[in-house]
Amino acid sequence: MSAKLKGMKLSLEKLASEFRQAHGLNDRQPIRLRSLLQDLNVKTVFKPLSDGFAGMAVKAHSERFMLVNSDQILARQHFTICHELYHLFIQKVFTSQMCNPGQFNYKDSEELNADWFAAYLLIPRDGVLMQIVDWDELEKNQISLATILHLEQFFSCSRQALLIRLEEIGLIDRAYGEQFKSNIKRSAIEHGYSTDLYEAGNHNLTLGDYGAIARQLYDTEQISESHYAGLLLDLGVDLNELTTDYV
Repeated sequence: MSAKLKGMKLSLEKLASEFRQAHGLNDRQPIRLRSLLQDLNVKTVFKPLSDGFAGMAVKAHSERFMLVNSDQILARQHFTICHELYHLFIQKVFTSQMCNPGQFNYKDSEELNADWFAAYLLIPRDGVLMQIVDWDELEKNQISLATILHLEQFFSCSRQALLIRLEEIGLIDRAYGEQFKSNIKRSAIEHGYSTDLYEAGNHNLTLGDYGAIARQLYDTEQISESHYAGLLLDLGVDLNELTTDYV
């Protein structure tokens, strides 16, 4: 790993830790993302979207919006939310971005930053180490499937995100992690866990006064009519299908 990349990742891990602390979270506990989004006043809509579109963030002056694909499993939605939080609160120059998080694309610096920030925010190093109770599993390539399942359930994260994080911490290498990439839902059932984390969900859930703020932004000419129409479509409202009401 180059010194530049190592420095970038350390900076993002520090930013993720500071973000947690700024919002009343330490580096050992999982995040309740719905509550965090409401505390941050991020207007969020969950709706079914195409496979290649995980989420979107929009920032207009002091208002922040997020769109999350509810057809993806909950664990991936959680990573998407953390990814979008980077764009909305950490990235210095940002207005809007359609995203497909989890690619760790080294050709797109801000998307790469957002992915690593999400990994650090969702799965903090101290929290991982505290949850591994068997000291032998702290040796490289000794972590068990039972502990893998415990960690992903504790942090409500996907297997893919967890394995990337464990490799980055130094607890596994990529070859060792391959054995944990199949039969994920079945292994959860066999170990007595709910499979909710591995299912789609949150369909048509809305957090915050999304529609009212979108209208306010339009009325004050902070966003265009087409942008406003797009925001309403996120709520399932098509302006072209609305008719005039008579009283």
